[in-house]
Amino acid sequence: MRRPLAVTGLVTLLLGLMTVTPVAPGTPASAEPGERALARAADAYWTAERMAEALPAEAGRRDVDGRSAVEAARAVPPSRPFDGLPQVGTFFWTDGRNKGRFCGGTVVHSPYRDLVVSAAHCLRRPDPRKRLSFVPQYHDGLKPHGIFPVEAVYIDQRYYDLGTDGGARWDYTVVRLGDRDDGTPVERVTGGFDLAFHPGYKHRDVRLIGYPGSSDTKYPKPIDCRSATRRYTSTDPKAPGDFLEIPCAGYIGGTSGGPFLIRSAGGYALIGVIGGYHTGGDTPDISYSSYFTEDLLDLYVDAMHGAPPAER
Repeated sequence: MRRPLAVTGLVTLLLGLMTVTPVAPGTPASAEPGERALARAADAYWTAERMAEALPAEAGRRDVDGRSAVEAARAVPPSRPFDGLPQVGTFFWTDGRNKGRFCGGTVVHSPYRDLVVSAAHCLRRPDPRKRLSFVPQYHDGLKPHGIFPVEAVYIDQRYYDLGTDGGARWDYTVVRLGDRDDGTPVERVTGGFDLAFHPGYKHRDVRLIGYPGSSDTKYPKPIDCRSATRRYTSTDPKAPGDFLEIPCAGYIGGTSGGPFLIRSAGGYALIGVIGGYHTGGDTPDISYSSYFTEDLLDLYVDAMHGAPPAER
């Protein structure tokens, strides 16, 4: 049972960067027997083989290099495979055809230590999503921190109403997770990052992490890249808005929801997720994010309090 909690003090202004900081909660109640059974079932179902066979939520997108001459002329830093970070992972679920799907997400600081931020386009579809679960630092077929079932998905109503193009400015979601099968919430296991609002568009050193949908190995690894971001104002009238833009090579289908990270006093702050303009971009070398505003803060507060999510 979720406890009511005052919002006062959740948002602070630090060096011009509005970030959510955790409020010290009381000791969380242990997961109820039914919740533990759900976590155990998810852990048993998502074997290394099933996770390896999972497909990107946006399969076929961004796989073709359709860069313009201007983009091709820009220096595009390379990405590299690595074993990931504990706070960054990927979602897995099955659809009506029993095919695996996945998309990235990042654990953020929250009072009950149970919230992850991802891209709305990954989780907006109303089709059946069974065994929807989050695996922190998934790599090489491993679940190094266990698996956490999803309790609720919070997406801005305008994104549902306007769709992936018209609502591109709100292509983010806050996901509330259930505890691991031993009753431990995700942030107690992995730690979390600050969640930044109105972070600005220009950053010289941004870390971009994603889970690509194809790999030369059976059990893929996440990829990592460092680059600079800038402001991109859409020229597509069907997808209006201002977005974070970052050049990084190799971010194909599957990388959606992956984090844009900058250094902060607490380690890293999350300033974006791969998504937004054209659900993250049209080429594997240029990625985008919706700009984080108070609209995302509203979703965070709703998820924290356990409010009903928006209607699809």
